[in-house]
Amino acid sequence: MKIKINKTTYLLLVLIMSLFVVSCINDLDTEPIDKKTLTPNNVFTSDEAYLQLLAKCYAGFTVTGQQGPSGDQDVLTGDEGESHYLRQVWMAQELTTDEAVVGWNDKTIKDFHYHTWSAADLFIAGLYNRLMFEVTICNEFVRVTEGMDQYQVHAAEARFLRALSYWYAMDFFANPPFVTEDDEPGAFFPIQTNRNDLFAYLESELLAIETIMAEPGTSDYGRADKAAAWMLLAKLYLNADVYIGQSRYTECITYCNKIIDAGYSLTPEYSHLFLADNHTQTNEIIFAVRHDGAATKSWGGTNYLIHASIGGTMTNLLENYGVAGGWGGLRTTKSLIEKFTLNNDGRARTFEDANNNNATWESMVYIGDHTLEIEDIGKFEDGYALVKFKNVTSTGAQASSDEWTDTDWPLFRFADVYLMYAEAVLRGGTGGNTGTALGYVNELRERAYGDDSGNINSAELTLDFILDERARELYWESHRRTDLIRFDKFTGSNYIWPWKGKIKEGTSTDDKYKLFPIPSSDLSANPNLVQNPGY
Repeated sequence: MKIKINKTTYLLLVLIMSLFVVSCINDLDTEPIDKKTLTPNNVFTSDEAYLQLLAKCYAGFTVTGQQGPSGDQDVLTGDEGESHYLRQVWMAQELTTDEAVVGWNDKTIKDFHYHTWSAADLFIAGLYNRLMFEVTICNEFVRVTEGMDQYQVHAAEARFLRALSYWYAMDFFANPPFVTEDDEPGAFFPIQTNRNDLFAYLESELLAIETIMAEPGTSDYGRADKAAAWMLLAKLYLNADVYIGQSRYTECITYCNKIIDAGYSLTPEYSHLFLADNHTQTNEIIFAVRHDGAATKSWGGTNYLIHASIGGTMTNLLENYGVAGGWGGLRTTKSLIEKFTLNNDGRARTFEDANNNNATWESMVYIGDHTLEIEDIGKFEDGYALVKFKNVTSTGAQASSDEWTDTDWPLFRFADVYLMYAEAVLRGGTGGNTGTALGYVNELRERAYGDDSGNINSAELTLDFILDERARELYWESHRRTDLIRFDKFTGSNYIWPWKGKIKEGTSTDDKYKLFPIPSSDLSANPNLVQNPGY
């Protein structure tokens, strides 16, 4: 979607958001006396205006305001970069797990890893507000295009983006406030939904739009199509036991099969999926959030992920990673590193072996100045730095900028479909079989190892193996928290990793942390909201 969002469209969005702010406003469903006042009736007068709003629905995942890299921010916050959609989702999904730590002293950032956050946490409020903002702008596009046949496919895309945000909200908060296009603009207290009702809504929405959306591979890169809807349905069904206490693994397999039958395949080189020209890997990337060093500057997304994971004494940054400088924050724990038990797994990307997949983990303890053990989370050299994402192309060429990244965010990719299929089969879903599941998993491992030396047999294909394989294949792609909760290894003592519970060796944490709290700021503003248990 290469449509620039102009100032008029932005001002309309500000108007839209203001209509949901609680205040003592009388009837707002009237035309203003001043004809210069912006309303939907005098802004949406051309195809361009409608498509600019749809572009904003997509841009809500990539940028934080109307002036890159910051300025005219969408969600008011002290640090605009921290309000970035993908940056917030990544922190919630990764910093709370064994896959990532951050060494900065920014507000309460370390509480994510410690499992000690509260309802007053500003990062949690930022995540919550960003998701709700995205829902609101998608609602508006669906509302203003209702009954307009020429925008039917576009409205389906907006409904998908809204469903994606509501899925995150259900996963993180369980019981978020709920508004749709049927809620006419005006000042009101949004109702609070629950996981059962929201699950049913998301399922019905995705089933409805899958018949409207473009066929896989026929739409512009970066726009959602049927395969994106199928992917979100598969994820909804895979986690149904967590969300609604019902097993829906058969349905998960059904939608995995739809994607498999659509003709996707694995990219031959794993590393090419996370580079500045990864937009060429559409055989595997099902839905990507586009980034462009010239057009979509922000302090979040892959710009955050790449800059924050390099620093210290790491050298040749421009040549190796495509940026002129690093922020020295993100690393991983030994719990992830030790899952790569064989030395030649090409998915293991620490900075020492960024250009050498055959380096051994044992040697890395002594190469460079990073250590396997994390004695001090605040020290960048404690813990291995990962360089899975880079701002250079697959040929080693420089990207368009050495400050802002071209690397797209592969939100959904085909490898995950293979792993979801295998897990759903092992959990008892029908419509698949273990032999096919084993073949899919070994296909992933053959790409990782370059041959069949890493292949497993049917006895080794267990649920525990699948969880570890998901870590090896998908680390830092914003899946880990959801995966650990589904396997009952996020809180409690079933699985311990370094610094879980604010102890170096790790310790059990309270089950309340399986959900984030409703931010206290919204709880005090909306009498319809009830806090999640334990907060």
